[in-house]
Amino acid sequence: MIGPPGVGKSFLAQALGGILPDLTINEAIEVTKIWSAAGLGSHGLIRRRPFRSPHQTTSVAALIGGGQDPKPGEISLSHRGILFLDELPEFQKNALEALRQPMESGMVHVARTKRSLLFPAKFTLIAAMNPCPCGYYGNSEHPCTCSAYEVIKYQKKISGPLLDRIDIQIKVGGVKIDELRKGGCPESVNLSIRERVASTRETQRKRFDSQNIKIETNSEMGSRETEQLINLEADAEKFLENFEKGWLSPRSYYRILKVARTIADLDKKETVAAEHLAEAFSYRIREDV
Repeated sequence: MIGPPGVGKSFLAQALGGILPDLTINEAIEVTKIWSAAGLGSHGLIRRRPFRSPHQTTSVAALIGGGQDPKPGEISLSHRGILFLDELPEFQKNALEALRQPMESGMVHVARTKRSLLFPAKFTLIAAMNPCPCGYYGNSEHPCTCSAYEVIKYQKKISGPLLDRIDIQIKVGGVKIDELRKGGCPESVNLSIRERVASTRETQRKRFDSQNIKIETNSEMGSRETEQLINLEADAEKFLENFEKGWLSPRSYYRILKVARTIADLDKKETVAAEHLAEAFSYRIREDV
């Protein structure tokens, strides 16, 4: 999420935790084991999905895992939950780059002199950043005080390979005071969204079980599973044929297909239509902020 200070990026990230279903029993056991290995599992079986929000000064070892006596890092403590990185460009560059491999594999390899360990790290990454150091580049109501060089330098702190692994990239605008005074979202609406998410995950689980594929969600699919299960309609096939894919990496291409499959699942559709692909593409086509 990219937007000026105070528009609610952090609030939106925290709210996402409220629409995620509780952990399944197998997921709860996984998460509890990880937290116990980190010396944090003292309250029985963990049933709620973790939400971790490390500070920008967090070291590579604390984020990824390691230390003299290797322990799980923040990405493993976020396993089956959410890792929220606020003010993304302020994190150490080597820490951010170390996220790339775990985001692909769902595991992190920690090698030390005495031993080598693998920690699970299947997390949902949510990141937020300002568009520039002062935070107001492109804002029509508040002038930006940064030079063009400062804006470019700030945005370049996030590498292309890391951005390529982020499926949804959106701008977050401000909310007018009169809209805020109307009140927040009713609890019944949040509950309805949570039930919809749980139902969609169950749909995905049944699809994988029918194909004897041992994964939980669309995001875990590899290229082979994506090709096998995408089930494109004729208009979607035409959409892909007519779309200029030269600027897309193979990774981006398959990630777009997985997002489109998820959008179709939310719509309770067995097949992926052109409208689902178009929405998935819209989340990836990121203008210079």
